[in-house]
Amino acid sequence: MDQNLPSVETADLATQVADLARRYKRANGPVIRLVNRLGSTLESQLSALPESVRTQIERVTAQALQTSYGLAARAPELGTRGPMAAVIATGAAGGAGGLPTAVAELPVTVTLFLNAIRAEARGAGFDPDEDWVRAECLQVFAAGSPLKQDDGVNTSFIGTRLALTGSTVQNLIAAIAPKLASVLGQKLAAQAVPVIGAVSGAAMNAAFLSYYREVARVRFALLKLAQEHGTEVVEAEFRLATTPPKVVRA
Repeated sequence: MDQNLPSVETADLATQVADLARRYKRANGPVIRLVNRLGSTLESQLSALPESVRTQIERVTAQALQTSYGLAARAPELGTRGPMAAVIATGAAGGAGGLPTAVAELPVTVTLFLNAIRAEARGAGFDPDEDWVRAECLQVFAAGSPLKQDDGVNTSFIGTRLALTGSTVQNLIAAIAPKLASVLGQKLAAQAVPVIGAVSGAAMNAAFLSYYREVARVRFALLKLAQEHGTEVVEAEFRLATTPPKVVRA
């Protein structure tokens, strides 16, 4: 047998990882694509907000991550369709009163997002109450975002298992919060107009939930493969599958 030929196991791994890479690239649905087309408009609306409001968005996002990190473990199971119905309802309620209610809605929405991410971890065979899995759930928010300015694929899906302490969690949240605040800030900009904002809030919450849930599915599937084949091998395959081919000029 030719030793240079890939084994059946290696070929199967490459196929599985390539499929996950395709799912990751397709995570953005039509609403997110519309948001990206309106990106400059939403960014202008966001930048027009008072500095105090933009600072508040990041502070509220960090607080929401901190609170939801503890609450998600105690949140009731909502089934397959429950999370989507819940985020649509909170998005509509948040946008109904314009910016003040949209900001107030953030902690609930972040908790619902995180609870859905935990469900994906459980579905992949992991215990979402284990410290390292809880950290992986948080890091789904840092593994790229649905916005166009962050369209580079993060290949570091499989990190070192963190020994979580209070300070480690705080550091993790501090690193994630600015990225998530940027994403949610554009959502808030779309929700800033009362009544119309209710429709925007519902649609964008649904789109963001779909995105983060799909990213979580990919992340935990890769972690499962890493347990079977090794972290370095799986990371290398995923990086290869998500790197655009180089254009060779004649």
